[in-house]
Amino acid sequence: MKNNLMKLTGSLFKSRLIKNSFWGIAANGLQSVLLSLFFVIVARKYTTNEFAFFLIANTIYQFLAAISTMGLGQWFTRELVDITDKQELVSRFVKIQLYSGVFFYVLSIAVAFLLYSEPVLQYLIVLLGVNIIFDNIIYAIKSLNIAEFNQNKTFIILIIDSVLRFAIGCLLFLFPFSIMTLCLLLIGVRFITLNFFLAFGSSKTISLRSLFRYPLARSEVKKIVFANWPFIIIGSVSIAYWRISNIIISKTLSLADVANFEISFRVFAIAQILPLIVSMSVFPALVQHFKTGTRQDFGNYYKKVFNYYLLFGLFAYTFMYSFADVLIPWAFGSTYNGTGAFTKEMFLTILIFPTALLQANVLVAMNMERADMWFNVVSLILNIIFCFTGFLFAKNLTTVNLAIFFSFLIFHICQDVLLLRRGMVTMGHVLKFYLLTGSLAGIYVLLSMKFPPVVLFAGYWLLLGLAFLKLPVASFQLPANTKPENSLP
Repeated sequence: MKNNLMKLTGSLFKSRLIKNSFWGIAANGLQSVLLSLFFVIVARKYTTNEFAFFLIANTIYQFLAAISTMGLGQWFTRELVDITDKQELVSRFVKIQLYSGVFFYVLSIAVAFLLYSEPVLQYLIVLLGVNIIFDNIIYAIKSLNIAEFNQNKTFIILIIDSVLRFAIGCLLFLFPFSIMTLCLLLIGVRFITLNFFLAFGSSKTISLRSLFRYPLARSEVKKIVFANWPFIIIGSVSIAYWRISNIIISKTLSLADVANFEISFRVFAIAQILPLIVSMSVFPALVQHFKTGTRQDFGNYYKKVFNYYLLFGLFAYTFMYSFADVLIPWAFGSTYNGTGAFTKEMFLTILIFPTALLQANVLVAMNMERADMWFNVVSLILNIIFCFTGFLFAKNLTTVNLAIFFSFLIFHICQDVLLLRRGMVTMGHVLKFYLLTGSLAGIYVLLSMKFPPVVLFAGYWLLLGLAFLKLPVASFQLPANTKPENSLP
């Protein structure tokens, strides 16, 4: 067992995946802590109604910002591998993002006055919407850094951004100011972050002056958008999937429910960090394996990473199931004593989120982004249908959380079916995932009725860790002599 542990540890630290992901995990961990502390301060220093207005405005901004990027980051990463004139591609990509950002900012103004009647909320949406323009340019530079494995630049600047936001939150302890002033200060921070990216985060290949000089015809934009519309839908739906729930809550439930949902999502977003950041290195590696390696190498790499994604989802769920009721009120205040229950409901989705993210990257690497796009669209539609259908029986936050979980489960199953048809996985692999995840999570819930949270969590993961080291890591992999039924196109 000791030799297995040393062997496993050694292979992990030699892995290119771990080396490329280390900066991301460390920096995004710090970033999320700082941003979470910022939201904790805002939740404590403003009334529930003011906090809810800020959350709704922030949701509209992030929802439209996600759509405005058109999900072209993965397309850009894939194109940069083969293209010779990289400068021309970068300039074209950034300018498309700039134009799109301006268009969607104008759209955010229209949304503010069409959906909501409260003047304060309308003004907050208009103010925070300015960040859409800044975010689009930042998104382009981040995509460039991902493609060139220079994520460390992105993470350093994002840490600075988080520190500045946290500093603004700390000012509330010294000089209380209105929620409107808070939004103006946040816009200023985002503008500073944009200039950091332009000056230090883009290898000096991007500047505002060069952007204005670069000619971009409308026909060229149309050609790129229409040729890559699956990426647009994939990138938009992935964010809309979560943000549409917040918008539904803001129009159908109370402002307290808006705050409860957003707090739960903020905690969930922290849990997403590790799989999201690791995926930034996994995706280029998958593309490289697919284009230059054998099918066996591609499949084995996917299945090896799959095990770690599965374990992380289970770890995050069991941790929050044990400690959410204590941690949420401790962090956000006694006003949110009941939020822990909703957070545990939302964390059902983390059981399948990491592996679904991995499988989405596999499909895109295999040039099957259209299939992934339709899976995303179906999942979003089902989320809305499940939500409003559930409201006929129980109009509460639990219905929203369960709608998210079941629609995401169907999304995962759709991926499994396609990967089965392409011979990437076996039926045994798929069934083992659902049976193992369901049984391990279910056993933990049952044991929580008998044991204290700390004892249960520590003992459970000690036993599971020993079992993981004892059993082969390749338990989910195909045997070496097993050949897929179908070949890749």
